[in-house]
Amino acid sequence: MAEYTSHLAREIATQPDDWEAVQGRLDEARSVLPRPGAEVAVVGCGTSAFMAQAYAALRESTGVGRTDAYVASEFPHTRSYDHVVAISRSGTTTEVIELLTALKARGQSTTALVATEGTTIPQLADQALLLPEVDEQSVVQTRFATTTLALLRASLGEDLACVVAQGRAVLAEDEKSALEGVLDAEQVTFLGRGWAIGIAHEASLKLRESAQFWTESYPAMDYRHGPISIAGPGRAVWSFGPAPEGLGDEVTATGAWFEDRAIDPLADLLRVQRLCLAKAAMAGVDPDQPRHLSRSIILS
Repeated sequence: MAEYTSHLAREIATQPDDWEAVQGRLDEARSVLPRPGAEVAVVGCGTSAFMAQAYAALRESTGVGRTDAYVASEFPHTRSYDHVVAISRSGTTTEVIELLTALKARGQSTTALVATEGTTIPQLADQALLLPEVDEQSVVQTRFATTTLALLRASLGEDLACVVAQGRAVLAEDEKSALEGVLDAEQVTFLGRGWAIGIAHEASLKLRESAQFWTESYPAMDYRHGPISIAGPGRAVWSFGPAPEGLGDEVTATGAWFEDRAIDPLADLLRVQRLCLAKAAMAGVDPDQPRHLSRSIILS
């Protein structure tokens, strides 16, 4: 990755170390996160919403308690939760501020996970965990989002040693090997199951933001129900985690490339981020400055 000098490239490169280091804050995180058995909603916008989706699926699947995820603007105020967790890199996202303001007014218990210190969202939440060590200069989110998810996974009792090792291996791999079959693809569709659906959506967003590249994302089992119709020669389908039985053969039969590496989806996401850098370079665009976007979406 030495040939890439953007903020995004530097922030991608620190992630396995960030995941390893953040485990030192596990006790602090558990002190502000909802207790086992609590019914929880997790919210965010954009990348943060996809991390919320992944965490919600993991939390519920491990039997800790019912957990739902929402884009902040679509939070169902008619529902009752024991706790709401809000994720926001900037701490200034309008929709999250509006939601936390409304929840505060009705006495809802809340926690905020934020990178940028001195911002509004941590002040509105009952409890906050700040992660300034993984804040970013690029508009495109990478290490804050993945480190937040790594910490949330650790809070559920997961051992991160394997995903850290796999992440380091992905970053050390030569580009040709890491991106074989997808580097020259004209279109990529990402698939996932369970908590990896959020990772698939995040992968798709990353390529659209950083490289202005055509991507789509779906739950893997739903891919046969229509989206497979665009698969064909020169295109790729990338599965995070084990793919449904037979799907790889169906995709290959269309002439598309099927990508399905047997590693943790969070580590595999680093390969997508490497693809972002390569595709941005091929398109001649600045991966740190996506079109029409700013670091924080603040609505007037």
